[in-house]
Amino acid sequence: MLEGLTDAEIIARLEIGLRRMPKMRREIFLAIRLDDMGYPEISERTGLSVSQVERQFAQALLQLHRVLNDPAPVSGWKRLFRLITGKGD
Repeated sequence: MLEGLTDAEIIARLEIGLRRMPKMRREIFLAIRLDDMGYPEISERTGLSVSQVERQFAQALLQLHRVLNDPAPVSGWKRLFRLITGKGD
């Protein structure tokens, strides 16, 4: 699905995905990817176990994968309009 997206669209989707993450998960993801911190160091700073940090990081990656590869979400109003009228956009 990424083939049809511009760099700006990819970045916008990543930002959306990061904003939707729970705060702790986002901080763990950014610490690993941007600050080059290891799981043990993050574990010590957050009070989570190393396996919990690993799990949060994996969930962050999965969440970003879904945001990048799923079609753009359709608003509730558009879905309701389609349901009522039987029409597309």
